[in-house]
Amino acid sequence: MKKGDVCLLGRTSYVVASDPELEPQDGTLLFPEGGTDVARVGFGDGVVAIGGSISFHDENGDFLLDMLPGFLRVGREHSASGAIAAVLDLISNEILRGAIGTGIVAARLADVLVVEALRTLSDDRDRSLTGWLGAISDPRLGRALRAVHRDVAAPWTVAALADIAGMSRAAFSAKFGQQVGRPPLAYLRYWRLTLARTMLLRGAGPVDDVARSVGYTSQSAFGNAYRQVFATTPRSGSRAA
Repeated sequence: MKKGDVCLLGRTSYVVASDPELEPQDGTLLFPEGGTDVARVGFGDGVVAIGGSISFHDENGDFLLDMLPGFLRVGREHSASGAIAAVLDLISNEILRGAIGTGIVAARLADVLVVEALRTLSDDRDRSLTGWLGAISDPRLGRALRAVHRDVAAPWTVAALADIAGMSRAAFSAKFGQQVGRPPLAYLRYWRLTLARTMLLRGAGPVDDVARSVGYTSQSAFGNAYRQVFATTPRSGSRAA
């Protein structure tokens, strides 16, 4: 890592060290008690690092984390480094100011930083991306995915999606499965159920209304599919009366 680099870590363990041969220590032990979020190692003058974490709600955390890389480094040499450096400066200045609302402003700037870092994935043609993020960056697969996301309740078929992508059914199915990790209709099913689960947990409406809104005309079919994916019934997670 160099000055100005940004790293995103997914579901992976990691060690931050000046020398890979050094024995790692538990980073949480570096923070004294009392709620402070600043740690000093040694004299602490050689390197200043700003870190943070993003928490996903249980209802869609797995879906989001599965589409992100385990590790992403955006170096200063990248074309996006200018925007990222500007956001880092804003975060640093905001923290140093310590003014009213600093936590809120810094958190929103951190959101922008993550978005800018993720944009580098779709811009980097030399990087091999998998999952939803890689598929949406592909010109042909991306057209099919965007169509599904715009109208998830439509009676989609592999043939219809392949036509949108401008590919044969066989070629589309093979490339989609290789890129996303699921066949097209399996992805559609999982996306519909993920949306339905979010709606039910937020009390968006009765189970039958939610089922129809994501493309299920049969409540029993919806219930069976929901149980297969989430190991619970739709009504158990619904806030609607």
